[in-house]
Amino acid sequence: MVYYRKMTAGDVDAVHKIEVASFPTPWTLDSFHYEMRENQHAHYLVAQTDEGSLIGFCGMWIVLDSAQITNVAVVESARGQGIGEGLMREAMMLAKAHEVEVMSLEVRVSNIVAQNLYRKLGFNDGGIRKGYYTDNQEDALVMWVNL
Repeated sequence: MVYYRKMTAGDVDAVHKIEVASFPTPWTLDSFHYEMRENQHAHYLVAQTDEGSLIGFCGMWIVLDSAQITNVAVVESARGQGIGEGLMREAMMLAKAHEVEVMSLEVRVSNIVAQNLYRKLGFNDGGIRKGYYTDNQEDALVMWVNL
């Protein structure tokens, strides 16, 4: 069984390990500490197993009536099991509870699996950010959904 809950400062090390394993240009450990301790707009969720292992996370910034997904990652061994979808659905519910009207995100143009998930959740294509990703200058597809 998987449970979804708000991330705490005690989760930072485990979340950072997932981040490093998932992205070519991962956020630093200090970035996650900042998000937990100082960024008043940051809201993070984690996916946790019965055994207590963290297997995924989702972060977003909520400013006024909009939310920007910052990162979503699931450990490789748990991918394809609906964990990412669960995290996104939880994030959307949390955003609605904060009276968010629009949620947006960027996704690599090559990441068709993620794009399909976001479309399943009601996200629409909003445009392209040229050279958005610093590791290889890949374009990002901007996607958004009205909540």
